[in-house]
Amino acid sequence: MIAYLERFVQGNDVESRQNDNDDDDDDVVDCTSLCDALDLQGSIDSVATGLADKDFGGLRSIKPLALIRPAGTDDVARVVKAARSSNLTVAARGNGHSINGQAMANRGLVLDMRSMEDVFEVGMVNGTAYVDVSGGALWEDVLKRCVSGFGLAPRSWTDYLSLTVGGTLSNAGVSGQAFRYGPQTSNVTELEVVTGNGEIFVCSETENSELFFGALGGLGQFGIITRARILLQPAPDMVRWIRVVYSEFEEFTRDAEFLVTQQDGDSFDYVEGFVFVNSDDPANGWPSVPLDSNHGFDPTRIPKTAGSVLYCLEVALHYRNAVHPSTVDMVVDGLLGRLGFVKNLKFELDLSYMEFLLRVKRAEEHARAHGLWDAPHPWLNLFVSKSNIDEFDRAVFKNILKGGVGGPMLIYPLLRSMWDTRTSVVLPEGEIFYIVALLRSNFPYPKGPSPEKLVAQNNDVIQHCIKNGFDFKLYLPHYEIQEGWKRHFGNQWTRFEERKANFDPLAILAPGQKIFSRIP
Repeated sequence: MIAYLERFVQGNDVESRQNDNDDDDDDVVDCTSLCDALDLQGSIDSVATGLADKDFGGLRSIKPLALIRPAGTDDVARVVKAARSSNLTVAARGNGHSINGQAMANRGLVLDMRSMEDVFEVGMVNGTAYVDVSGGALWEDVLKRCVSGFGLAPRSWTDYLSLTVGGTLSNAGVSGQAFRYGPQTSNVTELEVVTGNGEIFVCSETENSELFFGALGGLGQFGIITRARILLQPAPDMVRWIRVVYSEFEEFTRDAEFLVTQQDGDSFDYVEGFVFVNSDDPANGWPSVPLDSNHGFDPTRIPKTAGSVLYCLEVALHYRNAVHPSTVDMVVDGLLGRLGFVKNLKFELDLSYMEFLLRVKRAEEHARAHGLWDAPHPWLNLFVSKSNIDEFDRAVFKNILKGGVGGPMLIYPLLRSMWDTRTSVVLPEGEIFYIVALLRSNFPYPKGPSPEKLVAQNNDVIQHCIKNGFDFKLYLPHYEIQEGWKRHFGNQWTRFEERKANFDPLAILAPGQKIFSRIP
């Protein structure tokens, strides 16, 4: 098997230097032969499909040697072992939602994790429900099957659910429930992982714990997650979705922090927020706030003292169908009555729990219809310490980004105590920190700004944070050189490096992260 793979690599290296007009039939034959040589139950596709050399970010294109569709965990292990002996790298690709080529492998092997065999088993341990799912399963499918079949749902989500389980667990997985339950990495009790040595391990807090915590938030550096055990809870029937507007950042953060620090039952079930431009700009301004077309934004309600940007606190309350609407009204009014938002700039909508969690799916459909989905998405995500968030607002939202980013500018507080520091995720210091997500959705150039200009603006934000000594970390991080990664991990770099030496000593996995170089 290994001898054949080496010949395949050498043959493709020669072929890659030939004219692009060469017949593609040879590629198909080579892929079929390679599949047979690796004894895969899955398949190998010609990279002519283009699936593996691009991602949602649209900022780079890197061609792999082959795109492999594994049928199961054994296939993943066989591919990693073959790459280990053939000086190749392996990247696990979920639904292609990376921004900076993190799931790409230059002349390496890309695993399409969406092809993994279906795993879905609901169980109970010590009175707590869980579901075992494939690392390649989409969160939206997990949601639908858990709710419709069992009346249960995972506790922690991301805003967009067309992401794979293994993909978000390799980063963190954050949304408006994280203040109460922590990120998705805090809501998994067991993993099945294929390491860079090609070995398959089942791991948890008590079994192979170093691999368990290393893989969670580990950016794919220590292993490929092929199965995860996710904690479940009873799913509500309905959601009261609410947005309220603030003119002052200090009042917005005060109320947001108040809500996320209350005990369970004394606050909303979901807390997020965003910044928007104080104008009628349809993408960045007032029209982006109302929850449906039946409600308009009345700018005359905005205080005369308001500046160039405004702030929206977005909250949600879960309830059962059996609860009378007046009871829901009473609870909501009681919670909102303690907040200092601009009166008469409140928007409410009742919808099913499933509709609420799939709300971004509608935005995706709109973006696809208007040609935005396939445009470049130079997004930027950061964790910023509470100690620096006021200055961040003044320098970034009110200055660098005062005209908006053509899409949401999310900002809301998270609690460090809800994160397990044994995982590979790094955070700012202090109990309260903020996630800032600049989710650009501009029209493709030349209608909108060039991707290069938007990336430069992102760099301006990062450089301001560095020069002014902000305590911050990139979320979904990307650095071009290892020195940047060392600064990112700080005093946790040694632990990260030791985990790499233990579980992927030849640096085979996730080469697109550009943290370690492949060791021959």
